[in-house]
Amino acid sequence: MAMPTWEEVEAVLDEIRPALRFDGGDVELVDIKDDGTVLVRMVGACSGCGMSVLTLKAGIERALKNKFPEIKEVKDVNMDIPMTFGF
Repeated sequence: MAMPTWEEVEAVLDEIRPALRFDGGDVELVDIKDDGTVLVRMVGACSGCGMSVLTLKAGIERALKNKFPEIKEVKDVNMDIPMTFGF
C-alpha cells in the first residue's frame, strides 16, 4: 500500500492545527518515509512542552493512523534536542 501524499497528510494536520494554535503551538510536516514513519516538528508553545508527547501520540499520530493505516509512527524531530524548563 502506498504512503499518503504530502497534501493528504497536510489535510489531516490542518484539521488538528486549530486546537494547537489555540494554545500557541503548531505542527510542521517534515517528511513522509517509505517505512511508514511521518516526521513532524512541533513548534511554538508545543515545542518543548511537557504535554507535547501526548499531543503527538494521542492527537496527531492517532488522527493520521485512523485516516492512513499504512502510517506506523509519527515522530517529532525535536525530540532529539535537549529541553530546558527555565531553571
